[in-house]
Amino acid sequence: MTILTVSLPLLGIGLVVGLVISVLQATTQINEQTVVFVSKILSVFGALILFGPWMLTQLQEFTLRVYGYILTALR
Repeated sequence: MTILTVSLPLLGIGLVVGLVISVLQATTQINEQTVVFVSKILSVFGALILFGPWMLTQLQEFTLRVYGYILTALR
């Protein structure tokens, strides 16, 4: 569940940007694949900068919970 929660912002932004660019390409009849590729890369990179601290915190909390479960199982 943690992996889904952490990856959702990046995947969601990539999906929305891809759909918007695809609609714009369909309306203007420009079929250049690099436009979609570059726009997705830049938007996901921006989202990583924006959501990166939150994602790192979520992963740190998950790791600490796992270590805590291991310690309680060993007792």
